[in-house]
Amino acid sequence: MATFVSYQSSRIVELMDARDDQRDAEWLKDALQQAVMLELSTLPPYLCALWSIEDQNSDVALAISRIVFDEMSHLGLAGNLLTTIGGMPRLADSRTAPKYPCPLPGGVRPELTVFLSGLTKDSLDLFSRIEEPDDPLAESGSGRTSIGAFYAAIGEAFRQHPELITGAQQIRRLMSHHGEGNDVVEINSLAAAEKAIGIIKEQGEGTTASPQNPHPGEQGELAHFYVFRELFHGRRLVRTSENPDQWDFSGDAIAMPSALPMGTVPAGGWEAGGLPAPDEETRQRLVDVNLQYSQMLRFLEQAWQATATAVMQSRLAAAVTRMRMLVEPSRLLMQRALPDGSGKTYGPEFRYVDP
Repeated sequence: MATFVSYQSSRIVELMDARDDQRDAEWLKDALQQAVMLELSTLPPYLCALWSIEDQNSDVALAISRIVFDEMSHLGLAGNLLTTIGGMPRLADSRTAPKYPCPLPGGVRPELTVFLSGLTKDSLDLFSRIEEPDDPLAESGSGRTSIGAFYAAIGEAFRQHPELITGAQQIRRLMSHHGEGNDVVEINSLAAAEKAIGIIKEQGEGTTASPQNPHPGEQGELAHFYVFRELFHGRRLVRTSENPDQWDFSGDAIAMPSALPMGTVPAGGWEAGGLPAPDEETRQRLVDVNLQYSQMLRFLEQAWQATATAVMQSRLAAAVTRMRMLVEPSRLLMQRALPDGSGKTYGPEFRYVDP
């Protein structure tokens, strides 16, 4: 029977300091709960940027959409990695859910503050710094431990303890057939665990040899870090003429699409940000989006808790439906001007509300 991971999970930086002989079942449960929260924390900022783009069929919108669906898949795979060793993802709790603006969970990339806004150069720079490898093939790295290094440590712990893998409480969802990221598959063997970790790591960062995604069916697609840097620079990443093993952002121009001018959500949300109070219709829309988001997280958590396959799939489908239901009200908020004369608009807060 799966057990719940403590709310007081160790920070990632502390987990990474543990010796190899200390990376046991409890270390893995703590690490994977942090991985689940990391994957969750990237979705709201990426979605705000995506939904702010006026032409949802533009190349930039489609590129960010692919990344969003990859991240959803990564969240599912991270949860399955946790439940296969007897843990249980915790997503639906106001004490632990991200409250934007905020640092990344677990103390990884402590120099970053993750914020919610529309698509801007600043948001694209943030997204690429979230996904940044320790030693990127174009530009210089930050010199701090990356999310990819954290997943590499998780992979090594699985190799040391393959006996922990049970295949229990696994959600499944076909996504690749619809062009929506990776399939969320069962983690019932060491090979399956290693493959899932490789997908999460390399789709975000690329490999040490190439910025491209190495997975079957996706060759030629850049890893997320390089996609975001292309959009930030407004230029395609290409091999340099002097050295085919070197890359830089000197290719064809990429036009920044027109976007709704969603402002940056202040600490505590729009009503706590020192702005004049929103009108009643805007306030109700903010409340409704937060409630839908909260219900989505509860359904997703309940999917992993379910003991019957039919119930698991029903809860997962309900979570996906709630996600889709967030799009229209979020975009409507982005069309409502802030009452401070800044020319910026409201947008979703993605604040979890306890039932």
